[in-house]
Amino acid sequence: MQENIRNIAIIAHVDHGKTTFVDAFLKQSGVYRDNQAVTTCAMDSGDLERERGITIFAKCTSVEWNGTRINIVDTPGHADFGGEVERILSMVDGVIVLVDAAEGPLPQTKFVVGKALKLGLRPIVVINKIDRSDARPVEVHNEIFDLFANLGATDEQLDFPTLFASGREGWAVHDLADERKDISPLVNKIIEHVPAPKCDANAPFSMLVTTLEADPFVGRILTGRILSGSIKTNQMIKALSRDGQTVETARASKILAFRGLKRQPIDEGFAGDIVSIAGFTKATVADTLCDQSVTEALPALPIDPPTLAMTFSINTSPLAGTEGDKVTSRMIWDRLEKEAEGNIALKISRTDTTDAFEVAGRGELQLGILIETMRREGYELSVSRPRVVFHTDENGQKMEPIEEVTVDVDDEYTGVVVEKLSLRKAEMTEMVPSGGGKTRLMFLAPSRGLIGYQSEFLTDTCGTGVLNRIFHSYAPYKGVITGRRNGVLISTEAGKSVAYALWNIQERGPLFIPSGVSVYAGMIIGANAKPGDIEVNPIKGKKLTNMRAAGKDDAVALVPPIQMSLETALAYIEDDELVEVTPKNIRLRKKLLDSNDRRKFERRKDV
Repeated sequence: MQENIRNIAIIAHVDHGKTTFVDAFLKQSGVYRDNQAVTTCAMDSGDLERERGITIFAKCTSVEWNGTRINIVDTPGHADFGGEVERILSMVDGVIVLVDAAEGPLPQTKFVVGKALKLGLRPIVVINKIDRSDARPVEVHNEIFDLFANLGATDEQLDFPTLFASGREGWAVHDLADERKDISPLVNKIIEHVPAPKCDANAPFSMLVTTLEADPFVGRILTGRILSGSIKTNQMIKALSRDGQTVETARASKILAFRGLKRQPIDEGFAGDIVSIAGFTKATVADTLCDQSVTEALPALPIDPPTLAMTFSINTSPLAGTEGDKVTSRMIWDRLEKEAEGNIALKISRTDTTDAFEVAGRGELQLGILIETMRREGYELSVSRPRVVFHTDENGQKMEPIEEVTVDVDDEYTGVVVEKLSLRKAEMTEMVPSGGGKTRLMFLAPSRGLIGYQSEFLTDTCGTGVLNRIFHSYAPYKGVITGRRNGVLISTEAGKSVAYALWNIQERGPLFIPSGVSVYAGMIIGANAKPGDIEVNPIKGKKLTNMRAAGKDDAVALVPPIQMSLETALAYIEDDELVEVTPKNIRLRKKLLDSNDRRKFERRKDV
C-alpha cells in the first residue's frame, strides 16, 4: 500500500508561487470536471488569505497520477507562520523547494530549507516564474546550491534535481530547451525521487498529530501521517502527551482522507497516508494517537520560541460594548486558549490582572492576523504596542532577538534605507548589485528596531522596495532605540466630531478621523506635527450670531484623514497608548484616558 503513496510539501518564500503551482497540480490531475468553475489559489480558502493574497494555514490536498496518490501540503511563506511549516515537515517524505527565477532564494527559503535538510529530506528544486522578463535561472540555480551548502546539506541532498517552470501557465521542464506543455515532468520526478513512506504496516497503530481544527458537527479534527499500522472507524485508541502520559481514550468516530480539495470519509486508514481523525475532546497538536498497547509517544519536532509579545485586554473605553458582543475577559481568554491549542508557535499566559493576557508569537503579522480574526468574530479588545521577548544568558546578560533582514531596492534609495536602519541599531553585512538598477542589502537588526518600520520603508522607497526578515539569533542588548519623535492629538471631550472643529485642529497635524464619528476623552484623533502631545476639542461647533461679515461663511475644507490599518496602528502607538479593536472600528487611545491621571503618571515617572 505504501509504495503507491508519496507525501510532499511545497516550501518557498512568500509570493514565489506555491499556491498557484498547486492549482496546476489539481487542474492537470483531473480533480476538476471539464465544465467546473475553477478558482485561482484554491488552497487559500480563508477570507483573510484571499484578501491579503497570502497563505496563513498549511493545507493538504491529494492527486492521483498513474496509480500513485500524491499527498501535497501547501505551506505558508511568511516567517511569522513558520510554526505551521515546522509541524508539516514531520509528516512528509520529500519537499519541493520553489524559488522565484528573478528574486532567487530569500530569507524564508533559507529558513524552511534548513528545517527540511535537518530532517534528512531530499529536495526537488523548481525555479518558478521562468516567464518573467527579468528571470535569471542560471544564477538562481547557483545561489540555491550555495544556500544548500551553507546549510550543511549532505552530498545526497546537494545532488538535487532541478526543473524550470511557470506555475501560472502550468508547465515544468528539465531543460529550458524542452517543450513546455504540462507539469508531468515534475510529477514523474516526484514519484521517482521522493521515497515511499517508511512505515511498519504490521505494527500497532500510531500517528503524530500535526494540525488541529474545530468542526461544528464532529468536534476536534486531528490530522497527521499514520506512521505504523492501520485504523478503522469506531476503533478505540488513545492519545499520549509528549512525555508519554495518557491524555484520553476515545473512539475514532470518523476517519477522513484528502481526495482532491475535499476530505472524504474512509473506513480504514493505512500506514503512510495522511488522514484526519475525529472523536477526541482533549488531544491536541504534538500528541500521539495510538493503539491501546502502545506506551511510548512519538518524538515531536521542537518549535522555535516566540520573539514578540502583546498584551490583550478588555475594552475599557466609554464606547465598550456598543459594537461587539464578545467583550468579557473570560470570552477573550477562552478564544486565546482555543487558538493556542492549534497553533503551537503561539504562547498565551495570564498577567497580574484578571482583565489582561500576554500573547507571544513569531511576529507582528501573526499577531495581527489573530486580532483581525477575533474582531471579525465579534470580539472587542484593547491591544498594547508589540514588544520583544528578552532572554537572560548564564552570565546574567540581557539578550534580545536579532533578525536577518534582506532589502531589495532601487539604487537611488539605498542611502536612505541604510541610514534609517542604522538608526534602528541594524548592522549591514552585505551590499551587492542585483541587476536592473537594483541593490540587495543584508542587515542584522534587533527585532524591536523593526517594529513599525515597514510602512516607513515603503514611503522611503516610494513603494518599490521589498523587505524580508527572519529570526536569526539572540544577541546582547543593543541599547536604546529612539521611537516616534512627534506627539499626538488627544480629544478632551466625548461626542460626535464636528467638521468645523477638525478644520481648526488639522493645522496642528494630520487627522486620523473624519467628521461625524464618535470620540471620547483620551482618544487619539491625529498626529502632532511637533514633539509632545496636544489636547484638543473635536466636538466644538461654530458660534452662531445674528451678525454677518466677510469671511464668516467660508467653506470648511477638511484634508482626508489617514486611514489606519490594524498593523499600522499597532506599529504607531507608544508604550502609554493602546489600540482599541472592535468589529466596526480601529481606534487609538491613551492607556490613561483622564488628562489629570496622565499628568500625575508623568510626574511620578520623572521623579
